[in-house]
Amino acid sequence: MQRPEVNEYHPNYQKYFDLIPSGDYLKLLSQNTTETADFFAAIPPGKHDDCYAEGKWSIKEVLMHIIDTERVFAYRALAAVRGDKAPVYRMDEELYAGNVDVSNRTMADLISEFKTVRSGTEYLFTNITDEHSERLCNVVTYPMTARAIGYFMIGHVLHHVGVVKDRYLNIRQ
Repeated sequence: MQRPEVNEYHPNYQKYFDLIPSGDYLKLLSQNTTETADFFAAIPPGKHDDCYAEGKWSIKEVLMHIIDTERVFAYRALAAVRGDKAPVYRMDEELYAGNVDVSNRTMADLISEFKTVRSGTEYLFTNITDEHSERLCNVVTYPMTARAIGYFMIGHVLHHVGVVKDRYLNIRQ
C-alpha cells in the first residue's frame, strides 16, 4: 500500500506521519506492534500508574488510549474501504479516557489487548486493495483515505511511545 499524500489527511496529523519510517506498510505495522508491546512490557511495574504531571494520564492510561484510538480508526478504515459515506465524528479522547478504569488491570493484560486489537488491524489492511486504500472515510472534520488512516495508526503509537519515553521515563530521544 502506497504511503498517503498530504492531502489525504488533516494537516494537524502531519506530526504523526513525520514519525513513520519508510518501508512496506504491512512490515511497518507488524514491526510497530512488536516494538510497542516490547516497550510497554519493559517498563518497571512501579511506574505503570505514574503520571508526569497533575491531570495527565498514567502510563497504563496512555496504552488504553492507544487501544481505544486503534479501534476507532480501524472502524474508520473499514468504513472507507466498504464505501460507507455516513459521517463519522471526531473521537473525544478525554471522554474515552475519563470513562475507563485501568487501575485494576495489569500491564500484561493491556499489552495483550493491544496486540489483539492490532491483529485485527493487520488482517484488515492485509486484504485492502490499492484501489480501496484510496477511498475516503467521511470524517466530519476532514475526510481521510483508508491508507492515511492505516499509516496514522503507526504514527499515533510512535507519538505516544515518544511521550512516555520523554515525559514519564526521562529517556531522551
